[in-house]
Amino acid sequence: MSTHPEVREGVRAVCSRFGPEYWRACDREHRFPQEFHDAMAAGGWIGVAIPEAYGGGGAGISEAAAVMEEVAASGAAMNGASAIHLSVFGMNPVVKHGSEETRRRYLLRVADGSLQVAFGVTEPDAGLDTTAITTTARWDGERYLVRGRKVWTSKAPYCDKVLLLVRTTPREQVTTRTGGLSLLLADLQRPEVTITPIDKLGRNAVVSCEVVYDDLPVDAADLVGDRDHGFRLILDGLNPERILIAAEALGTGRAALAAAVSYAKERTVFGRPIGRNQGIAFPLAEAHMRLHAAALVVADAAARYDAGEPCGEQANTAKFLAAEAAFFAADRAVQTLGGFGYATEYDVSRYFTEARLMRLAPLPQEMVLNHVAEHVLGLPRSY
Repeated sequence: MSTHPEVREGVRAVCSRFGPEYWRACDREHRFPQEFHDAMAAGGWIGVAIPEAYGGGGAGISEAAAVMEEVAASGAAMNGASAIHLSVFGMNPVVKHGSEETRRRYLLRVADGSLQVAFGVTEPDAGLDTTAITTTARWDGERYLVRGRKVWTSKAPYCDKVLLLVRTTPREQVTTRTGGLSLLLADLQRPEVTITPIDKLGRNAVVSCEVVYDDLPVDAADLVGDRDHGFRLILDGLNPERILIAAEALGTGRAALAAAVSYAKERTVFGRPIGRNQGIAFPLAEAHMRLHAAALVVADAAARYDAGEPCGEQANTAKFLAAEAAFFAADRAVQTLGGFGYATEYDVSRYFTEARLMRLAPLPQEMVLNHVAEHVLGLPRSY
């Protein structure tokens, strides 16, 4: 895609300093890519979508998507994208709904990379049914006390704060399914918090954790927006999150395809490059077309969001199509390299596992189909 070429060129310049060996080592050693994070912050890319008044670049989701796609396409894939994803747009609820004091206290530090913030929503027994969360924040007259358990909290060991969705009014006392939930910007590195990494298949440079809160104190000033209306704040971030995830999937697919094409040109069997065989060439050509088509939908969704237009259908469609295109490209890359596709030194096995994640996160493909069936086609709700 040629959208925002100046952004893409600048991001590529930073990413060029972090080659395949760096990302292999980070993934193998389960080591957070702090050097990469700091370089992106120094270049101003982490704060690209934070308003200028709070130290950011003041750009939109279109520019942020270009940043994230190029990060992934550089070979960093989801390890690189996930290292900065939440800082790039995860604080959007604070930008839109936080008090002026909260914005000035935190956004400046997020923009310059000195403050990393985690996101705590998912719970082991609630899953996609966010309204069923049971982590509570009890007001004791002076502050909130948070008790409960979250899972899949990325980067928790490296973050000082966490945007935490909690129940502030019991479910049986609210009049709507989405009522009674609040968003807190809580301290994470506290004795009341226990962080346990989750052993997982891939994207191991960025840890995902179970986090247990045992009466964690949170000041009233760190309530984001209105009490008991936190679910709406989370919804405001869903479309941009899906657009960014789609862009990251595109970049991962591009990295896999580039590796496969390069190998197909150089690998000689039976006296000729394997890329001359249609059994190799055609699937790679199809992967290119799928990625290109998905990129058009991502660009459309981002443009609609930045223009303030409804974009639920486009954002969900972009996430679905980009995830499918990325996985197809990564799968064909592994197949193109044959046995070497399974060897970590050629990187496509890493792209494969990370592209597979995009069909699950931040929501599975089936939930996207549910959304389109119900909200676009008008079919009866299935869940």
